[in-house]
Amino acid sequence: MKISEKKVVALTYTLTVDGQVADQTTEDRPLDFIFGMGYLLPKFEEYIAGKEPGDTFEFTLSPAEGYGEHNPDMIVELPKHVFEVDGKIQEGLLTVGNMIPMMNQQGGVLHGKVHEVKDDSVMMNFNHPMAGKTLNFTGKILTVRDATEQELKEGLHGEYKQSSCGSGCSSCGGDCCGGCN
Repeated sequence: MKISEKKVVALTYTLTVDGQVADQTTEDRPLDFIFGMGYLLPKFEEYIAGKEPGDTFEFTLSPAEGYGEHNPDMIVELPKHVFEVDGKIQEGLLTVGNMIPMMNQQGGVLHGKVHEVKDDSVMMNFNHPMAGKTLNFTGKILTVRDATEQELKEGLHGEYKQSSCGSGCSSCGGDCCGGCN
C-alpha cells in the first residue's frame, strides 16, 4: 500500500542539523501519524508521498520549507511577575536555555526559551528551536495502512478528541484556562 491521504504511516528517521543528529526514531519506537492531517511539515509529506513499506528516503529541507527563518520579533520581553505562582517564581525556572510552556491570549500553549534574565523582566524566544536551520532527513517507511473512522475523527493518539473544554467554557464553569480537568 502506498502513502496517500488518510493512511496511517509508521516510519523511522534520522534528522541531522549542521552534521549533528538532532532527532531520531527507531523501528521499536517509530514515528506514526495519519498522512495528510497536518501532523508533519508539508514538504516532508511531499517527499514521502507514494512511498511503500520498505522504501527509504533522504532529503533536505531549507529553513523556509522547515520551520521558517529565525524571526527577531519572536523574542519578547515579559515582566517577571507572569512567571509567578502564588506570588513566587519556582527556583531554577528562569534559567537561560530553559524551555517554558506558556499560554497565549487565545488559550493556546506556546513553548518559549529563556533567552536572557533581567532584574524585572525576562527575554523569551518563541521561535521554533529549528527555525533558521537546514534539516537533513534519512529514513525508512515501515508500515502503511488505512486509518479507521475513529482515528480520522479522534486522531491516531486521541489528539483531536474533544475534552469537556472543547465546546467552550460553559461546560466547566467558566475558565477553561485551567478550570477544566
